[in-house]
Amino acid sequence: MPADLAVIGLGHHGLPLAQAATAAGIATVGYDTDPRPAAELAAGRPPVDGSLTAAEIRRMLSAGFRPAADPAELGRVRTAVICAPTPPGPDGALDLTAVSDAARALAARLRPHTTVLLESPVPPGTTEGPLRDLLEKGSGLRAGRDFHLAYSPGRLDPGRPAQGTVRGAHALAGTPKVIGGLTSACTESAAAFYGRLTDKVVRARGPREAETVKLLETNFRHVNIALVNEMAVLCHEIGVDLWDVIRCAETKPFGFHAFRPGPGVGGHGVPVDRLDGHRPLRLVELAGQVNERMPQYVVQRSATLLNEHGKSARGARVLLLGITYKPDLADRQGSPADEIARRLMDLGAQVSYHDPYVPDWRVRDLPVPRADSLYEAAAQADLTILLQHHRTYDLQGLSVKAQLLLDTRGATPAGAAHRL
Repeated sequence: MPADLAVIGLGHHGLPLAQAATAAGIATVGYDTDPRPAAELAAGRPPVDGSLTAAEIRRMLSAGFRPAADPAELGRVRTAVICAPTPPGPDGALDLTAVSDAARALAARLRPHTTVLLESPVPPGTTEGPLRDLLEKGSGLRAGRDFHLAYSPGRLDPGRPAQGTVRGAHALAGTPKVIGGLTSACTESAAAFYGRLTDKVVRARGPREAETVKLLETNFRHVNIALVNEMAVLCHEIGVDLWDVIRCAETKPFGFHAFRPGPGVGGHGVPVDRLDGHRPLRLVELAGQVNERMPQYVVQRSATLLNEHGKSARGARVLLLGITYKPDLADRQGSPADEIARRLMDLGAQVSYHDPYVPDWRVRDLPVPRADSLYEAAAQADLTILLQHHRTYDLQGLSVKAQLLLDTRGATPAGAAHRL
């Protein structure tokens, strides 16, 4: 059965897009070069990252969404959107393997007049360079003449409330879509598609500009988090309450945007501090170094707190609360919890954890004990560290039960815990 849209890549980018398109009445097929996500979705099982619930998956299926393991489905659509993951490789650069695999699968079945869109984070020049080459070579068609080609950066923020009751990961309507096409006709074809999903379409000059929008937005986040992380270290040293400083600073109606420190920077957005053959972005490079030191700083603060209370890190019972990278989600991509746990173990601490969204956790291929009773575990632990503030946590009650509490998120009531 033909579909209007194929979403290629059924991960944290692709699934919310497929959900929004299905809700908008667009006949959508979902494909992944890994057959497992499609099989899980077809059975009604939600993704392990918690980006969609089982109920949401059921609603998508009942509305006509079709997870497909057969790439032949890609040859029967009007629009194809590549949402493949681009994780950092060993050298820190974005790994485009999944994007290339998706492009090859699509190219072998690409028909004339199809609109091909890329949403994955990629280095500027990818759409009109490697992606275009793969599509043209595999299909025998020419981009800009036989099919439309454009880039639109993904702008999802999992877990953020938007438009009242709609979760931010799925509320595409209120988020403007930036589009850069290979030609003006490519841009307009992409705009016609995204205009069915969002209230506002922003046309970039071309694919490179649209790709660089994602680069700037990601680097902006990491640089500003690095700034407040450095401020957190300084303010602790000079005895200033940074959280109160931020509370006051964000009342300024211009020239300031509030960011808050934390134990590290997680998530799928990878900062890019250099492009092949070009000068490095020194500020982004330095920000990465600052943020990468935060797990070590948390462990250092933990050891100092234990020492100040007459205890050694060696043999101490340390409870980690919230090991996901965002509150109220199961996604652990890039979470600093793993490194913090490893460093605590290296000091000889006995590490356990509690997280309502993560039933099992392994560090160095060893299972980390999971606390069943939060308050009982906090009362027994020598130190409890809040790494992620899930809404289910009663921090007031927790601060009373815990022997020693380190809050890395500034979420506890003032004076109830030691803050980062």
